Amino acid sequence: QVQLVESGGGLVQSGGSLRLSCAASGLTLQFYAIGWFRQAPGKVREGLSSISASGSDTIYTDSVKGRFTISRDNAKNMVYLQMNDPEPEDTAVYYCAAPRAGGFFSGGLGPYDYHYWGRGTQVTVSS
Repeated sequence: QVQLVESGGGLVQSGGSLRLSCAASGLTLQFYAIGWFRQAPGKVREGLSSISASGSDTIYTDSVKGRFTISRDNAKNMVYLQMNDPEPEDTAVYYCAAPRAGGFFSGGLGPYDYHYWGRGTQVTVSS
């Protein structure tokens, strides 16, 4: 049974920092690219960043480039999203996701590229 669980969300002030974690079970993360997404109330799910299985290739959407950093620790079966200088517009539920199969997909920001999703963690940024 594949399960992804996000953690690390909470309330943070503008100019602060936060690190989100994605833990996997039933799936060996080292074989899978992983994506981070977010969804704010009334808005579509937005792809933020992805990282290839080896960690050598990363993708960022323009709105978070230079502020957020994706990383992974395959020995711990974990993927992280470091959020620096968050803004109120970053308030959303944040999700991590994995594709149906590893080995061919190296990452991307489209939700249809992914099959397994966590339940999300709320991030609220105050001004």
